[in-house]
Amino acid sequence: MKASSGDQGSPPCFLRFPRPVRVVSGAEAELKCVVLGEPPPVVVWEKGGQQLAASERLSFLADGAEHGLLLNGALPTDAGVYVCRARNVAGEAYAAAAITVLEPPASEPEPQPAELPLPPPGSGEGAPVFLAGPRSQWVLRGAEVVLTCQAGGLPEPTLYWEKDGMALDEVWDSSHFALEPGRAEDGPGASLALRILAARLPDSGVYVCHARNAHGHAQAGALLQVQQPPESPPADPDEAPAPVVEPLKCAPKTFWVNEGKHAKFRCYVMGKPEPEIEWHWEGLPLLPDRRRLMYRDRDGGFVLKVLYCQAKDRGLYVCAARNSAGQTLSAVQLHVKEPRLRFTRPLQDVEGREHGIAVLECKVPNSRIPTAWFREDQRLLPCRKYEQIEEGTVRRLIIHRLKADDDGVYLCEMRGRVRTVANVTVKGPILKRLPRKLDVLEGENAVLLVETLEAGVQGRWSRDGEELPAICQTTSGHMHALVLPGVTREDAGEVTFSLGNSHTTALLRVKCIKHSPPGPPVSAEMFKGQKNTVLLTWKPPEPAPETPFIYRLERQEVGSEDWIQCFSIEKAGAVEVPGDCVPSEGDYRFRICAVSGHGRSPHVVFHGSAHLESPVHILSPQNKVSLTFTTSDRVVLTCELSRVDFPAMWYKDGQKVEESELLVVKMDGRKHRLILPEAKVQDSGEFECRTEGVSAFFNVTVQDPPVHIVDPREHVFVHAITSECVMLACEVDREDAPVRWYKDGQEVEENDFVVLENEGPHRRLVLPATQPSDGGEFQCVAGDERAYFTVTITDVSSWIVYPSGKVYVAAVCLERVVLTCELCRPWAEVRWTKDGEEVVESPALLLQKEDTIRRLVLPAVQLEDSGEYLCEIDDESASFTVTVTEPPVRILYPRDEVALIAVTLECVVLMCELSQEDAPVRWYKDGLEVEESEALVLERDGARCRLVLPAAQPEDGGEFVCDAGDDSAFFTVTVTAPPERIVHPAARSLDLHFGAPGRVELRCEVAPAGSQVRWYKDGLEVEASDALHLGAEGPTRTLTLPHAQPEDAGEYVCETRDEAITFNVILAEPPVQFLAPETAPSPLSVAPGEPVVLSCELSRAGAPVIWSHNGKPVQEGEGLELHAEGPRRVLCIQAAGPAHAGLYTCQSGAAPGAPSLSFTVQVAEPPVRVVAPEAAQTRVRSTPGGDLELVVHLSGPGGPVRWYKDGERLASQGRVQLEQAGARQVLRVQGARSGDAGEYLCDAPQDSRIFLVSVEEPLPVKLVSELTPLTVHEGDDATFRCEVSPADADVTWLRNGAVVAPGPQVEMARNGSSRILTLRGCQLGDAGTVTVRAGSTAASARLHVRETELLFLRRLQDVRAEEGQDVCLEVETGRVGAVGAVRWVRGGQPLPHDSRLSMAQDGHIHRLFIHGVVLADQGTYGCESHNDRTLARLSVRPRQLRVLRPLEDVTISEGGSATFQLELSQEGVTGEWARGGVRLHPGPKCHIHSEGQSHQLVLSGLGLADSGCVSFTADSLRCAARLVVREVPVTIVRGPQDLEVTEGDTATFECELSQALADVTWEKDGRALTPSPRLRLQALGTRRLLQLRRCGPSDAGTYSCAVGTARAGPVRLIVHDRTVEVLSELLSVSAREGDGATFECTVSEAETTGRWELGGRLLRPGARVRIRQEGKKHILVLSELRPEDAGEVRFQAGPAQSLALLEVEALPLQMCRRPPREKTILVGRRAVLEVTVSRSGGHVFWLREGAQLCPGDKYEMRSHGPTHSLVIRDVRPEDQGTYCCQAGQDSAHTRLLVEGFSLLPLDHVSLS
Repeated sequence: MKASSGDQGSPPCFLRFPRPVRVVSGAEAELKCVVLGEPPPVVVWEKGGQQLAASERLSFLADGAEHGLLLNGALPTDAGVYVCRARNVAGEAYAAAAITVLEPPASEPEPQPAELPLPPPGSGEGAPVFLAGPRSQWVLRGAEVVLTCQAGGLPEPTLYWEKDGMALDEVWDSSHFALEPGRAEDGPGASLALRILAARLPDSGVYVCHARNAHGHAQAGALLQVQQPPESPPADPDEAPAPVVEPLKCAPKTFWVNEGKHAKFRCYVMGKPEPEIEWHWEGLPLLPDRRRLMYRDRDGGFVLKVLYCQAKDRGLYVCAARNSAGQTLSAVQLHVKEPRLRFTRPLQDVEGREHGIAVLECKVPNSRIPTAWFREDQRLLPCRKYEQIEEGTVRRLIIHRLKADDDGVYLCEMRGRVRTVANVTVKGPILKRLPRKLDVLEGENAVLLVETLEAGVQGRWSRDGEELPAICQTTSGHMHALVLPGVTREDAGEVTFSLGNSHTTALLRVKCIKHSPPGPPVSAEMFKGQKNTVLLTWKPPEPAPETPFIYRLERQEVGSEDWIQCFSIEKAGAVEVPGDCVPSEGDYRFRICAVSGHGRSPHVVFHGSAHLESPVHILSPQNKVSLTFTTSDRVVLTCELSRVDFPAMWYKDGQKVEESELLVVKMDGRKHRLILPEAKVQDSGEFECRTEGVSAFFNVTVQDPPVHIVDPREHVFVHAITSECVMLACEVDREDAPVRWYKDGQEVEENDFVVLENEGPHRRLVLPATQPSDGGEFQCVAGDERAYFTVTITDVSSWIVYPSGKVYVAAVCLERVVLTCELCRPWAEVRWTKDGEEVVESPALLLQKEDTIRRLVLPAVQLEDSGEYLCEIDDESASFTVTVTEPPVRILYPRDEVALIAVTLECVVLMCELSQEDAPVRWYKDGLEVEESEALVLERDGARCRLVLPAAQPEDGGEFVCDAGDDSAFFTVTVTAPPERIVHPAARSLDLHFGAPGRVELRCEVAPAGSQVRWYKDGLEVEASDALHLGAEGPTRTLTLPHAQPEDAGEYVCETRDEAITFNVILAEPPVQFLAPETAPSPLSVAPGEPVVLSCELSRAGAPVIWSHNGKPVQEGEGLELHAEGPRRVLCIQAAGPAHAGLYTCQSGAAPGAPSLSFTVQVAEPPVRVVAPEAAQTRVRSTPGGDLELVVHLSGPGGPVRWYKDGERLASQGRVQLEQAGARQVLRVQGARSGDAGEYLCDAPQDSRIFLVSVEEPLPVKLVSELTPLTVHEGDDATFRCEVSPADADVTWLRNGAVVAPGPQVEMARNGSSRILTLRGCQLGDAGTVTVRAGSTAASARLHVRETELLFLRRLQDVRAEEGQDVCLEVETGRVGAVGAVRWVRGGQPLPHDSRLSMAQDGHIHRLFIHGVVLADQGTYGCESHNDRTLARLSVRPRQLRVLRPLEDVTISEGGSATFQLELSQEGVTGEWARGGVRLHPGPKCHIHSEGQSHQLVLSGLGLADSGCVSFTADSLRCAARLVVREVPVTIVRGPQDLEVTEGDTATFECELSQALADVTWEKDGRALTPSPRLRLQALGTRRLLQLRRCGPSDAGTYSCAVGTARAGPVRLIVHDRTVEVLSELLSVSAREGDGATFECTVSEAETTGRWELGGRLLRPGARVRIRQEGKKHILVLSELRPEDAGEVRFQAGPAQSLALLEVEALPLQMCRRPPREKTILVGRRAVLEVTVSRSGGHVFWLREGAQLCPGDKYEMRSHGPTHSLVIRDVRPEDQGTYCCQAGQDSAHTRLLVEGFSLLPLDHVSLS
């Protein structure tokens, strides 16, 4: 698409410029920029003026508006400036950046002897310099570490070490640290080594060596990492490894976290020695990785942070801490709460090679769910680096050109912050990269670590592209460390580690911390020295500030409130203040403070005052003053002395001056003035104001006013040819002003070839007959101003100005080509030829002329237009070589990627239009060239190419490319299935009514006919069954309920893929009826106790019913049950009773009139029945002679029974007795005989029982089976069993011959013929013989009781104890053993008798106590039983010195005494007391006492400076406490008073304190005041002053002062207005154009600010405006006046104002440059006449033969500044004549001559 001439688009514009790059040779360099334009610009890269081409090492990147240049393996020859040039049809833009290639660091060369060796660093006087810094180390626990540093400097620096920002004596456990001072090996300096014996894990950290002297401070740091040694395997292969973590004694805490969130565990542990920390997960040790961070926070806590928690992270996390004294555990159970919506396939960890790619892939539940990709917390947007693909439910992230910093954790997140996490590992030279960012507090140490694949390689550390010093870097094996101690804001930036082409970068951010100002100086004293001097002494602050500081000394005159700074001192000590430092004689007080970059300390006032007398001296000017004036200016020289009305003398050039009208001398207080009312040139010289040996000098220069150039104001360019006359004119503002002419920097002298003319204010340089050598740059210099002229002389021998060489033009077909040739003269004629033949003008070839320009234009160039074109004039020619090529094939349509979405079987047409009809194209699908077939047709119609899919299928989707060689078009085709629609019914929701039960059919029609549908009922998908049929026939889909029931009602939905229809099915039920019994049932009579069942059947199974009894609702329970079995309703009475008789009603529903059915139940009296025996027949055996007794129990008393024997009724007589006792009936036959045997019948009215009686001899009792011997363990049960005959025989049990009776431990049971004896909880004493007797038989068996094994459940543990402690060894047995069941041994031998040893048993627990262990008790102790044994080691270490009662902090008031006391565990210990690290010795104010285990320190007469740390050290023990000395509270003795001042005056408030050293806060209207130029806060001893200078209305208000809790005030300040009046009014001024004007106004107040206005416009100082103030006089000076400056001048100062008028007389308009007197023009040309007038804006008239000309088609008048032109178009012979330009009173005439020739028509010309 080409832009039309009316819309050229927008030219290229760089939004982001490429940045300079510095790389090491062999590394990768990349330049990036962003450029926009319409149309999009074409971007090329250039170097050295040559366009760059892509190669193996050089590639060009383009991503939308972002363009880049990538240079792989940079070489030193690649260094230089690279230019990115962007151009389109609307314009061109470029940007440049430099690539610097550094040589890789080489090995250090051997030192060569130098003629003049340079001194080593640090050998001269100055700040410390490290000659060798400490090196970072990685060691195993127990190794010895030595850190060494060497520093030089004069004076010799002091060295000391810190660990993690703390002094070594403040480290919790530093007893194994040793310092070894020494001397530097080479040259002056000092060294200090830190030796760490047997390094421990807590020793890891950053160690910094500090070097300090009087000139400054330096520091160097190193990292020490102490690692756990690898665990060795157990000596016994069969021995199980020891558990990593002991079992927990209590339940762990529980912590829940949502999946994808971070979990942070913090453990704070204390102990000495400092404990070692290990983290465990599910019993396994944890190591830090990408998602598990382990570090120690600033509070000393140990932190484990699990990032982006997943389900696999759940489990038990344990923090284990141990030291030599023991170990402890803390555990947390982590639960990860999983979201309901999850990724169907989560991300998996991937690996990739550096410079390769990595692909992450996951699946979401639904393709419509949006996702986002993150790298840790950074959102990733689609670009060339991060390619993001969505294919259905698949989400894919492709990371291109992997770098070391791409290593990390990547997340894919969908809505609800549901995440899936994976690690991307980048394999390359760098194994462990830098963190992405590191936040460090200002002053802390920053450590950055990198691990590389190869050991010993050298990397490069840099910050923001600048290499970091080697002293900060350490390389050890695979590890590379960068340690930056005490970072500042300047250390912040991007820190990069480079190894070849691999880079890893971290953003170092330094957070500022608040610093405290230094403390005040101490011991300030004043001594009066010699006359008019005072000596002040003091000592530095305590403690000394860490940052550099200075002392500021201030003075105050007694009686004044102002403190004035005297001077600043860098070092403490003494200073002598002479009287010269004070402005006037008086009594002065002094104070001092310390000032650093963090603020200043409180002031310290020197006690007393000193009388100082200031000798007279000059306050101003301090140095010699040089002043320059112009003639007639008023000159005022002012000298201010330190004393009022002190005489002074004035001298000029060494001679005393005398007053006159032309020289006035005045004295006003301290000021002495010399005034020259109208300065003259002869007044120039050196003036001196002299008084008592001191002088002030003024160098005065009076000169004429400067010369100004009026015309020209701009650079003038003059073009001429040889022999032509050239005149350069310059006009100045003064006629007598001298000027100088220069050519090319050399002054011009008048000669035959150069004429200099002066005519009034006009200055001219004339070149009568110019030659090419006369060209150059001319300058007219008038004073400080210059006028510039550039003269170009063209030799007529060279007509062609441009081009100077051969021109090559490359174009494509139909492009517009313009060949341009510039001549030196506009009337010159040229001849154009092509390949030697003169060209003929035609529509396809145009010849154009414009002034000196000649053009040949090819509007639409063709291939045959190629060739060599010449523009010829005389013997000269300009050559143009035109090369025309075929244009590249471009795709006109489409310009952007096209996305098409079609449905199955739809026809898809992809159309591509080319720029050429016959250009070949190729079609590709998903990267493979397509082949034409029935399913894919390729068509061609001129420039249009088509790819047709007649009936698209889903597999036809993909990316299609139409490739035309130089250009390509992209199409993305997506073929989806046709929409599945429901065509009938048309409504989307239907309400359908049916009867229940009945048939229900739901029907709909779909299109296409093969569409799948799903049916839902009330939101749940239904399935086909016997009660629900789903049908599909053609386009019809049905759901049928053959026997619909009321519960089938609801919402049915038929759903296709794209549509759904809803059927609301409503089922109406018929009224409920009783189906059975059809008629009312007859009354039901039952006997008491019989069950009763009342049943009925309803017409609907689910209909509710209500049962009632005699009109009352029936409640289920108490023998009543209600059942519903389908349509049947049942009431069941389990055992009828009289209360159950009555009318029962079953009613359908609770509505009145609802159908019901009634039942009548009658309950008769209960009959008498036989309860026992239950059997109808019972056999009874009796022995002869014994009594036969038959017993029957009836259901009720009093029932009559009859007894029968063999059918004959028995009566109570003889041996037969009939007895009745209530319900018990007895038949007793005494002395039974064999004839009494037979069948006996007991007959009740409604029941009977039969007894079959036999009378015979009893069977013998015997044992059928023997007892079985038993062996049981102690505590178990023993069971003996035997069989007897007959089954009812009795047996007797015996144990060891004694009869056994039932009891708690003995149980006897019988089961038929079996007899059982059970002995519970057998003990050893229960062993013996168990016997059973039955009749005359007996059986015995042996019972053996085995003793239970006594095993140890909890075994002995190794114990470490200190001498003198009590030790307890403890075991736990599986059962409670008898006394003496276990025994304690030592070394395999029984324990000796010792009063220190004692044993105890508490159930299962056995303990051995050793009281007051000694070293001899050390050894192996064991506990033994008959079945088990356990051993443990007792280790006894010598008694250590401990603090029983530590030191306590003491706070006292200034001047008091402090007592420190501590108690140790041992007597006779010798220790040292120290305060602030300085050892204390007994003295008047220090008493040290020790007695037994107690040690005491008493400090008396304490001051504020004594505050600090007091410590006691003995051997490896150190105990410390804080001593705080508080200042005595300050009170306000005298408060401030109310004040009234006039506006502009000074107001001073004063208060007096009880102490001199105290800070006072002043407040105004409740807000604190701070010092400013107008507000000063002063301290004079105990007096505090607030001084307000130049008071204004805003200063009025209430003021108060406060010190501590004491306050004074408020007092009131009233500011009265100051009236300003005009003393001398402004005077009106009349001036000529270009002159100056001065206005003066005098007001009544000297310190009044005024404003000037001209014509209502506010004036500000500038080039033409100067404003100044001299006391009460205000002066306005206007220079270079213009006519438009005329107007009203206003001066205003407050309410007072003064007015005056400024009148400016305009100068007459004159001509500075005239046209030639005669000018010849060819017919048909354009004539231009040009004049220059004296000023811009002047109006001129053009006339021809006296008649004024008007603008039109023929004449055009132009004006540009002072230049005016007349343009005559298409000159004809009749235009010849005299033309005149009238400018004011001046005029210029030109004679225009027209030359031409007649042309005959072509048909009148004959050729011979």
